[in-house]
Amino acid sequence: MFERPGRGNRALLVALDFGRDDRAYREREIRDLAVSAGAVVVGLVTGRRSRPDPAHFAGKGKVDEIDARRKEANADLVIFDHTLSGVQQRNLEEKLACRVVDRTSLILDIFALRARSAEGKLQVELAQLAHLSTRLAGGWTHLERQKGGIGLRGPGETQLETDRRLIGQRVKLLKTRIARVARSRAVQSRTRRRAEVRTVALVGYTNAGKSTLFNRLTGAGALAANQLFATLDTTLRKVHVPGAGPVVLSDTVGFIRDLPHDLIAAFRSTLTEAADADLLLHVVDGSSDERDMQERAVDEVLAEIGAGEMPRIRVVNKIDTTGLSPGVERDACGTIASVRLSALTGAGCDELLSALAERFPAGAGHAPSTADAAEMHDD
Repeated sequence: MFERPGRGNRALLVALDFGRDDRAYREREIRDLAVSAGAVVVGLVTGRRSRPDPAHFAGKGKVDEIDARRKEANADLVIFDHTLSGVQQRNLEEKLACRVVDRTSLILDIFALRARSAEGKLQVELAQLAHLSTRLAGGWTHLERQKGGIGLRGPGETQLETDRRLIGQRVKLLKTRIARVARSRAVQSRTRRRAEVRTVALVGYTNAGKSTLFNRLTGAGALAANQLFATLDTTLRKVHVPGAGPVVLSDTVGFIRDLPHDLIAAFRSTLTEAADADLLLHVVDGSSDERDMQERAVDEVLAEIGAGEMPRIRVVNKIDTTGLSPGVERDACGTIASVRLSALTGAGCDELLSALAERFPAGAGHAPSTADAAEMHDD
């Protein structure tokens, strides 16, 4: 097997089309993900297939093309906009003689870069280990069964078994630490509920403008950058809503299509902020041509964490770039279902505050909840 080179950041991207109609958007997104991870994109290889090749994901001819393009561009690694099996990744690395990163590993890497809190770092490591554990059986040549003979007899345990045991021990420790933090979150959540504080959670596709809206409504200084997964650690702040009772607003990690299940599982204690909120504000990038797909991706993740049926208001953001006017839309029952605004300029934010006051008028009782909630991070 080839010797892995030092960690470089010149990346050749591979995005194959399996008959979907959002090819152009997917190509832009994998480029944005690579840049968010710190890569310098030196090229993009595309192609069409009816189904993935079991051994190399791409066909032999396409793999040869990728190899030639990699050498021509002097790329250090190849990034696939797809989830690869351990066997496919190993075969590709042997054929291309470079590091091969799939979409799941890339997203995990970005999360590792963005994690700032102790809990966030624990959750990312747990997700990475869960992903790694599925790839041990053949990822590296040193995992082959130790051979017998004088001087070569092992301790009765293969390297593969040793690695699995060590990973299992670390996973158990991480889960224990995360559970401890989750219990602390639950205590603080119950304290807020006894004080009849309403919790509103911002959810949405990554880079939809959640953090910009969070800062606009709360006056906080949360990071709001034009990049994917700029916000990773959940933050809660009080927001003044005229005519409403006490409200706490939470800014949560953005979602993305094909979000790794290991990552969702690891961040479940954090994502319960959305599952236990009194109301979700689903922030939508009104300037995106793929906003319908993005909304479906968010709905899928919400359903997976048990928040699919939570009450919500759809917030169409970035109207400053679309020419739409600020305003609200009501459903058949007369309830505000959608608000159009610009978090950047503030246009339409008063309408959103009015919608919150309509949902949570001052003096109204607070519905009881038994679900755990996320910890409130104070300045």
